[in-house]
Amino acid sequence: MGENTTEEELIDKLALIAAGSLLFAAAPGLAADGPTDPQIAHIAYTAGNIDIEAAKLALAKSKNPVVRDFAQTMLRDHQAVNEKALALVKKLGVTPEANATSEALEKQAAETRQRLSGLSGAAFDRSYAANEAGYHKTVNGALKSALIPSADNAELKALLETGLSLFGEHQKHAEHLAADLK
Repeated sequence: MGENTTEEELIDKLALIAAGSLLFAAAPGLAADGPTDPQIAHIAYTAGNIDIEAAKLALAKSKNPVVRDFAQTMLRDHQAVNEKALALVKKLGVTPEANATSEALEKQAAETRQRLSGLSGAAFDRSYAANEAGYHKTVNGALKSALIPSADNAELKALLETGLSLFGEHQKHAEHLAADLK
């Protein structure tokens, strides 16, 4: 491993720590008892869209078939979950509510996309995989600790739990991919 790889890994870790801090710090501050269902819906949908955009970037930049396959899986799965989320909020007559957490996620995602956009080849692949592993770990932690416990609607809670199960698999896949690319 060269000096640049160590620097890239440090940048990846700092970006993930920042994203995790934003997600965990903002979620409990939404309301005294946690985020409301409309806020949870917005956070979950935003988190899914962030991963959809990251997958699209990987498909545009990576030439590695394993990375591209992973990105295609992320794109397919997160689009499917977001479609289910949209159908549920429509059925329930709920309007997702923007909040500090979803705004912080969008801001951090834009910074991460910009950083990843400046990379190419193996450096991009490594950074994308590391980001995906950390991002899924952060989102899964937030689902477990803040979003699922705060959800009042049983259908919303069930969708979040289904997402957590799927995203747990995504996290494992991303961690293996990141380890293989080092």
